[in-house]
Amino acid sequence: MEFDPFLLARLQFAANISFHILFPTITIGLCWVLFYFRLRYTFSGDKAWEYAYFFWVKIFALSFALGVVSGITMSFQFGTNWPGFMERAGNIAGPLLGYEVLTAFFLEASFLGIMLFGKNRVSNRLHLVSCALVAVGTSFSAFWILSLNSWMQTPTGFRLEDGVFFVESWWEVIFNPSFPYRLAHMFNASLLTAAFLIMGISAWRAMRGVDGPATWKVMRTGALMAAVLAPLQVWIGDLHGLNTLKHQPAKVAAMEGIWETEKGAPLTLFGFPDDEQQTIHMAIKVPNLASLILTHEWDGEVLGLNEFEGETPPVGPVFWSFRVMVGIGMLMVLVGWWAAWRLFRNRDENRDTQTWLLRALSVMTFSGWIAVLAGWYVTEIGRQPWVVYGLLRTSDVVADHSSATVMSTLFGYVLLYLFLLVSYIATLRYMSTKPARSLTLTPQQRAMDDAEKTEGDA
Repeated sequence: MEFDPFLLARLQFAANISFHILFPTITIGLCWVLFYFRLRYTFSGDKAWEYAYFFWVKIFALSFALGVVSGITMSFQFGTNWPGFMERAGNIAGPLLGYEVLTAFFLEASFLGIMLFGKNRVSNRLHLVSCALVAVGTSFSAFWILSLNSWMQTPTGFRLEDGVFFVESWWEVIFNPSFPYRLAHMFNASLLTAAFLIMGISAWRAMRGVDGPATWKVMRTGALMAAVLAPLQVWIGDLHGLNTLKHQPAKVAAMEGIWETEKGAPLTLFGFPDDEQQTIHMAIKVPNLASLILTHEWDGEVLGLNEFEGETPPVGPVFWSFRVMVGIGMLMVLVGWWAAWRLFRNRDENRDTQTWLLRALSVMTFSGWIAVLAGWYVTEIGRQPWVVYGLLRTSDVVADHSSATVMSTLFGYVLLYLFLLVSYIATLRYMSTKPARSLTLTPQQRAMDDAEKTEGDA
């Protein structure tokens, strides 16, 4: 059976980016959480915050390493599977990726060692500054990558000569129309992912009976973040959706499963899209609601896929991914509010009285991953058939490899990534079974910790 090498190349890149994006999604948000832990320890002197920092910095380091390695692998695919993209758009993509290295990787590499191994080697103040600079570096990395991706979605500031893109305004290239919304949406998603990760693992530790005071402090931190950021993400998503409707209406039509342009378009809550018959089977619809959400008008007009013949994405994956993203987002809002109410209302650290909450938080540990992946599929699949929206087709930049070559490497990548993902989660589980440091310290060790703090602040 012969497979289409173009489809296999797309699946291979999708596998790479799906694995890679999991780890920056954690590290971008978690690094700022670690900086917060260091701040709380610095100003309060409460050792619990330092214990929390040194537990979670190990998870940050593991996530950071996997993110860097998988990112390098993904970047190689621009040359191996998609050489036409760099040939056509390299004048824009190359410098933006280079800026990421210059501003993000160098900053992270310079101070990551101090952040990880600086205890008792540098002052607490320098340790705090190093943590802040690594957090800034991870944010810069997201800035440049999202700028490039946003330019591919809403290209501006260029001219075309013989099919090659040349920069006319770097300001317009970097700050293209969708960039501010995409940056805010992704950065907030990273913070939310980190919030549910620290809540979920802390809840699991509490259920296992290896929790200490730092565990509950971390859990409250995550609950406060989720309670604020989850509804904020809904608002940012609405703004992002309006921007997408303006610049990529075909993507929005696929998200909503709308084939014919209509006013007062209904919102389809559930159904099974059929591209061939251009309909949604077993659809559950709310009249006029899609128009109200997308145009903020009850009878607003929403363009259908019929307006973009030959230039439409596959409806099924976009339609379902969007609903998974929204569904997980709404669940995050509810669980975040519930956790904040229970954990701050009576500040009860008795695991027996918080059983249902701890179970819910444990189940939601990796909910951020699911939402981010679903949102990324909406963004990338919804852009098809374009690699640079409206200007350069994906099929025009793929390498001329045989299907056997691409299939074998795809199979190898998937096996490797599954192994690494299982190993990563197993490592987190192992780390979470170790008793809290505050439970294992002897009086002499506590005295030594206090002396180390005094020496570090000197």
